[in-house]
Amino acid sequence: MSLDRSEAERLLGELIAPWVRDLRLSFETIDAGRVSVRMPFDERLTRIGGTVCGQALMALADTTMVFVVSSAIGEFRPMTTVSQSSNFMRPIAGADVIAEGRILRLGRTMAFGEVFIRAAGSEAPAVHVSSAYALIAEPAKAAAAPPSPH
Repeated sequence: MSLDRSEAERLLGELIAPWVRDLRLSFETIDAGRVSVRMPFDERLTRIGGTVCGQALMALADTTMVFVVSSAIGEFRPMTTVSQSSNFMRPIAGADVIAEGRILRLGRTMAFGEVFIRAAGSEAPAVHVSSAYALIAEPAKAAAAPPSPH
């Protein structure tokens, strides 16, 4: 199993909340356990001073990690964010934003990863995000009930 760009784009369009889709995210790279996502610069995502707001950056990191975990598994599996810790090191203004995520540990029920966020054209990290996700078990398929004697 592997998660390729076309499948990731389909999942982004179908599973991700509409307001997150409004960020116009696109995939730069997808490898097993590593994903890079671009968020185009948009004045609507800035705060006073013209810097990209933390809320947009955290949504970018969280969405990136969903695809990092999915790429490590090889397909999308329901999951939920357990924790997300962000360290903001420098502002991003007037540039697209690049999020590069990687899996740190993938278990049966939990996944741990990190995302580095930077301005496009810069290698200097602007944000570092550590995340943990609970992998939600798919409901077991109900066994066919035996036919009723009546």
